[in-house]
Amino acid sequence: MGEWFEDWFDGDYALLYAHRDAGEARTAVATALAAAPELGSGPVLDLGCGSGRHLEVLRGTNPLAFGMDLSRALLALAPMKLRPHLLRGDMRTLPVQAGTLAGACLWFTPFGYFDDDQNLALLQALARALRPDGVLLLDYLNAEGAARTLVPEDTVERQGVRVLSRRTLEGDRLVKRMTLTRLATGEVREAFESVRLYRPDELLALAHTAGLRPRTVLGDYTGGPFTSDSPRWIGIFERP
Repeated sequence: MGEWFEDWFDGDYALLYAHRDAGEARTAVATALAAAPELGSGPVLDLGCGSGRHLEVLRGTNPLAFGMDLSRALLALAPMKLRPHLLRGDMRTLPVQAGTLAGACLWFTPFGYFDDDQNLALLQALARALRPDGVLLLDYLNAEGAARTLVPEDTVERQGVRVLSRRTLEGDRLVKRMTLTRLATGEVREAFESVRLYRPDELLALAHTAGLRPRTVLGDYTGGPFTSDSPRWIGIFERP
């Protein structure tokens, strides 16, 4: 059995998170461009792009933006016009030359999947890939808020699929175990997510070690300031 992120990101994932839609992406990208105008021109990598909902919006401003994801299934869901601008690969091995990117974006928590050494190595690789004064947008969850408001169990239905989710804190990781049942057939699938919970000070320390300088931190996709109750932790960093 492979890593959880090799098995889970497919059509069922897209169904469960369908409420994360194009409208949210438009708001998020507009906020990002206001805080980091560098994302509006030059080569910009949307890393962990999935089906490309943020990339599609960003390319409306920046035709040099491109995406990369490991999931064949999610890449196959991307609009046809995006597919020439998509790469498939593991983010731990970036196919980008040093000093070539004007920016990189990691939307909707594609950071924290690995152990601490690999997570730091990813930030270091992204820092090397950026041009001097290039920017990195890291869209991450509010770890302390997520832990404080954790819902241990819930059930939702999406287009004939019932999803029972159980959430636990296991050491420094947030773990989500899901049972998906197709109501028409009774078919059952088990799925799993595990993300390292980094506090804001830990994220800033990781970025500093990677050679990145913080510009600003936002707390939501509309650009609100980060507080203890914010739904997101969106850090924008520069390569000096």
